[in-house]
Amino acid sequence: MILVDSPTWPGHGRLWSHLVSDESLDELHAFAAGIGLPRRSFDGDHYDLPASMHAAALEAGARHVSTREIVTRLHAAGLRTRKSRR
Repeated sequence: MILVDSPTWPGHGRLWSHLVSDESLDELHAFAAGIGLPRRSFDGDHYDLPASMHAAALEAGARHVSTREIVTRLHAAGLRTRKSRR
């Protein structure tokens, strides 16, 4: 399942959210490509999604969850990577 949190993370003059899969990175990459998110937005275990694309992710089927749930689901799926390994 594709998950997205609220765009509350500031950077480069705009707000960002996290786009993740709790199943596989292949699922995540395919979803991101499907909504036009460039591969350069991938950060080890998630995509950084600009606020301007948040609605498109939801319309394409991403489920809105809290940031805490994203981290929990990534850990449970074995997909969480530490920032130092990215």
